[in-house]
Amino acid sequence: MLKVGLTGGIASGKSTVGDMFAGLGVPVIQADVIAHQLMQPGEKVYCEVVRHFGDEILNPDGTINRSRLAELAFSSNPRFSKPGQSSRVQELNQIVHPAVIHAQEEWMADVGRRDPQAIAMVEAALILEAGAGRRFDRLVVVTCQPEQRIERWAHKQNVDPERARQEVERRMAAQLPDEEKIAAADYVIDNSRSLQETSDQVRAVYEKLRVEAAEGALT
Repeated sequence: MLKVGLTGGIASGKSTVGDMFAGLGVPVIQADVIAHQLMQPGEKVYCEVVRHFGDEILNPDGTINRSRLAELAFSSNPRFSKPGQSSRVQELNQIVHPAVIHAQEEWMADVGRRDPQAIAMVEAALILEAGAGRRFDRLVVVTCQPEQRIERWAHKQNVDPERARQEVERRMAAQLPDEEKIAAADYVIDNSRSLQETSDQVRAVYEKLRVEAAEGALT
């Protein structure tokens, strides 16, 4: 089995690329989906997040309001920040990342048991930031132009361009720059052009990963 990490900066198109790989038969799991599951009421991660960030992040039904949590985590408001910190995103990551990584490992192991020649792909924004790059055999990085990130975020979140710019810049400040991610990548997919061009790149990378997975199963 070949363990593949799929990553990239905010609004680079990771999910679009992940869907393309899934369409080619690659098992793909999103770290964000895992995190959402772990933050359901009663889960250990849920309890820790509420303990650290307070009841104000909760909806009336007791579930976590993820928008409010993100607002508090990325806020530079001193009311929400610890002394010497510009935001509390690291605090949140220290709670969530270890549990997400553990769940990813279990999922990939299960994929490998079912098919030793499989490509198991994890889509996650913060693979390198979380120090999880070494857990994968190959790393695929998705990139696009800065202005495209803002346009895509505005469309996805249905907000005006200026608000989208502020949110993208705020979140990018907590991520490694594209240059560092590209330097760590085995494969880079440029998602700044047409969907067809992105699809062509995905298929080319898939063919290489498929050969590597088969060769790895034989060694």
